[in-house]
Amino acid sequence: MQVSLTNMERDVMTDETKESLTVYRLLPSLSEYQGLHPNGFDILRTMRWQRVGDEADRPTRLRAEWLGERSWSKSEFPSGSPSAPVLSRRLVESLGDGLLAAGSLVPVDIDGAKDDDYFLYLVEQVVDCLDLRRSSKPKTGSGEVKKPVYRPEALPAHLAAFRLPQFPRAVQ
Repeated sequence: MQVSLTNMERDVMTDETKESLTVYRLLPSLSEYQGLHPNGFDILRTMRWQRVGDEADRPTRLRAEWLGERSWSKSEFPSGSPSAPVLSRRLVESLGDGLLAAGSLVPVDIDGAKDDDYFLYLVEQVVDCLDLRRSSKPKTGSGEVKKPVYRPEALPAHLAAFRLPQFPRAVQ
């Protein structure tokens, strides 16, 4: 299984607990694997749903196409978009029901593909766990937080993923 875990932030230790928690962000492998490019309209609709929460914008499918050399293997985690993590059926099955506590799985329709079973992980849980004093200031307009620092007592360790109210378009 070719999935890279990149440490996003280590600064969640408190003096009271002396416990160190770490949040990771999944990134696609940088090896020679095909990646998925989501349909522009579908990704914009997904980001609008994440930002506003209107059920009319909630994705029911995601259209995409493979990118990369046809001779390359297809990745288990082929999308690097922070708004639209896409997972293979094999990855979904190996991660189990823990994924469903934070969201739902939406089928991905891949142009010209046969027997490619991939899902958009639509993370519904928005958790206010950012330490606003210690984190970088959210960018005006997008809300992107370049250096997030989480409050340990509010970090949802029971969830596989979550989104921040300050930057709801990105899955943490």
